[in-house]
Amino acid sequence: MDRVRDRRRSPAVTKGTDAMILLRRLNGTELGVNADLIERVESNPDTVLTLVDGTKYVVSEPAEEVVARIVEFRARILAAADRIVGDDDTPTRPVSLRLVEHPDAGTAGEG
Repeated sequence: MDRVRDRRRSPAVTKGTDAMILLRRLNGTELGVNADLIERVESNPDTVLTLVDGTKYVVSEPAEEVVARIVEFRARILAAADRIVGDDDTPTRPVSLRLVEHPDAGTAGEG
């Protein structure tokens, strides 16, 4: 088995928070929110999250902290994707592309 296939078979260990960010409601209870569904984060003075479907949540964290957690969440997703598809042989800088002709292209029409 090659390294890429091995990495795909054994996903990173999750703690239940890889699919969402954890926040606290004003009453202290924990709330998991899918960061991809957050449309807006407002402070007035409480922090209000508005999801794409219009659902609103009031949380105790300041807006800056919520945004930082969203950024961290997305960074984890990108890092996990890189581990899955990454390969030591993958170039780290752009590679020039060139047209490669089909081996039979020179014999077309002959015959």
